[in-house]
Amino acid sequence: MQVPIPHNLGRDEARRRLRENSHKMADSFPGGMAQVETSWPSEDRMAMSIHAMGQAVVGHIDIEERQVTLTVDLPPALGFIEPIIAGAIKQSGQKMLAPPSDD
Repeated sequence: MQVPIPHNLGRDEARRRLRENSHKMADSFPGGMAQVETSWPSEDRMAMSIHAMGQAVVGHIDIEERQVTLTVDLPPALGFIEPIIAGAIKQSGQKMLAPPSDD
């Protein structure tokens, strides 16, 4: 499963936001029933280990100038909920990468 999330922040700001908010990633998964561990094998790739619904999956986020792309290998047992997971991740990612509001 790949979920591209466009942004207008530039690579450095997108990276900064992901680093500062990676501890909140489990909240992106439906039902709040996930544990997410992250690491940074390179400057523009955040690796993830996700444990949810009795399943463990691995994935990563690649940071680019105009988008970040989440890639996760879903096991067949979770394939039926891919659209739900992708939608939740996209929505959460767009919030994290939204331009600052003028509030």
